[in-house]
Amino acid sequence: MGVNLTELVKGEETEISELKGRKIAIDAYNTIYQFLSIIRDRFTGEPLKDSRGRVTSHLSGLLYRTARMMEAGIQPVYVFDGKPPGFKKETSEARRAVREEAEKKWKEAVKRKDMEAVRRYSQQASKLTDDMIEESRRLLSCMGVPNVVAPSEGEAQAAYFVRKGMVWSAGSQDWDSLLFGTPRLVKNLTITGRRKIPRKEKYIEIKPEIIELDRVLKALEISHDQLIVLGILVGTDYNPGGIKGIGPKTALKIVKEQKNPEAVLGSVDWDFDTPAEKIFDFFKNPPVQEMEIPRERLDPDRLMEMMVEEHDFSSERMEAVIKRLEEAKKDDAQSDLGRFFGR
Repeated sequence: MGVNLTELVKGEETEISELKGRKIAIDAYNTIYQFLSIIRDRFTGEPLKDSRGRVTSHLSGLLYRTARMMEAGIQPVYVFDGKPPGFKKETSEARRAVREEAEKKWKEAVKRKDMEAVRRYSQQASKLTDDMIEESRRLLSCMGVPNVVAPSEGEAQAAYFVRKGMVWSAGSQDWDSLLFGTPRLVKNLTITGRRKIPRKEKYIEIKPEIIELDRVLKALEISHDQLIVLGILVGTDYNPGGIKGIGPKTALKIVKEQKNPEAVLGSVDWDFDTPAEKIFDFFKNPPVQEMEIPRERLDPDRLMEMMVEEHDFSSERMEAVIKRLEEAKKDDAQSDLGRFFGR
């Protein structure tokens, strides 16, 4: 999802321990989709489910990965999408069609016992429902983790929080955060650790990567407006696939040569319902809202009730997670006190 700038932009690897004390606004939808895609049975491709058949992969990922971040001293703030722009409807419908086709191929792969195809197509068939979103928000509140709903795109609101100095960075796997103007982006935050390379019996260690917008623009020798245009040429959520025949490197060459965003967008063969200028303006001036980041309180009783009684999670493992969260909250409180007294 989103624009692909991997060929042009490289992050600076860091250790998760180096992010201690940092408050990070995490793109909730992007993160939950990751958990729904990754946390699946390796043989059937099925997501985790409780005894009543309800999917719990998203809850498992949120619980353990968020606890790990907090244990490392990171203060997460999850930002959920609000109402998408009207012109995103075409993208949503296209993604629905992709999911439906992937589900068919997934079932066929299970029948012929093609495990790699099972993994690939089951991930592509992942679906995030309104009920999952509500459950995710309830879980985070029980864990004492702040979460808010943006007026529109979560990445835009997260970028706004960073610009206002309310958080240190945005956290997402998508490059769109840079187009929305976040001064700083952390990638791989919720997927750090040892991961298998698709279609290969090989594993790699994934670490958080920090990307700073000013450095990106300086390295590419372009302005933020040009970066937005570059992203539109390559393809965004609002014009999937971008302009035929134009990849990241070609797009960079074009925006450097023509410089003026209007000239660039007016010179290409635009084959999308939404005008390019409208997409540009949405990235430049997205709907965001001035809001307070709420303070949430860890509620062990509610957390146990939700995860153990409602969704069949192990009570022993939940008790261990709660102890970790209590220690993390205690460390946060001590850090806040130290900052207050200037230590």
